[in-house]
Amino acid sequence: MVGTSLERSYSKEKLEQENRAVNWRAFIEEKKNYLLVKRAFDIVVSVLVLVFIFSWLFPVLYILIKLDSRGPVFFIQKRVGFMGRSFPCFKFRTMRVNAEANTKQATENDPRITRMGRFLRNSNLDEVPQFLNVLLGHMSIVGPRPHMYKDCSSFSQVVDSYKFRSLMKPGITGLAQVKGYRGPAQTFDHIFRRYQWDAFYVRNANIWLDMRIVHNTAMQTIGIILSKFVTIENMPGVTINKEWIEPRKALN
Repeated sequence: MVGTSLERSYSKEKLEQENRAVNWRAFIEEKKNYLLVKRAFDIVVSVLVLVFIFSWLFPVLYILIKLDSRGPVFFIQKRVGFMGRSFPCFKFRTMRVNAEANTKQATENDPRITRMGRFLRNSNLDEVPQFLNVLLGHMSIVGPRPHMYKDCSSFSQVVDSYKFRSLMKPGITGLAQVKGYRGPAQTFDHIFRRYQWDAFYVRNANIWLDMRIVHNTAMQTIGIILSKFVTIENMPGVTINKEWIEPRKALN
């Protein structure tokens, strides 16, 4: 069970600065110029990806997904977005059609995940359709990952200030993801640490931080795809620059 009384008291202690009321308007006003540049970047990159990558990748993945399992090519799920608003999140389907898709997180070695779906998840290619969400204004390229409603409700019971992460549009990738906190979050430590990186990003978001997150995500994705076809020895791992301090220090 996620969240005992001990865990909840721990989260309150560690996030004391986040528990005070957030001045939403002041926060948005402070980052107004950055958000304008961020939106322009989102539109330009999304158009480029959809025209030069999605246009040829879609028919290839369409055939592979259809050959691998029955069901639609796209999986569309209601997610929690900016300021808690709902939006339809697009993904390539990675699971067999099942009744628990909107309530149960995927787990390691989840039998619902197809062979093609596992590759899509590991390489992040399942999220390429979310550039449509970015173009429509539902998401940004960089930001906290959007959760399905059940997860958002569960995590909010564990971390009192969880809504703080919704001050920024959800992203296709984010700081928590490049730091290794991706996939299912079923323990308090995983939920709390992922939230810390999301909150750290929201407080310190700037265009240069976004560029580094995009770069690291691209390197991770390319490395995973190449590893499926060739053996790469001594391939350097993706590292975070030293100025990306631990979020616990940033809270002090």
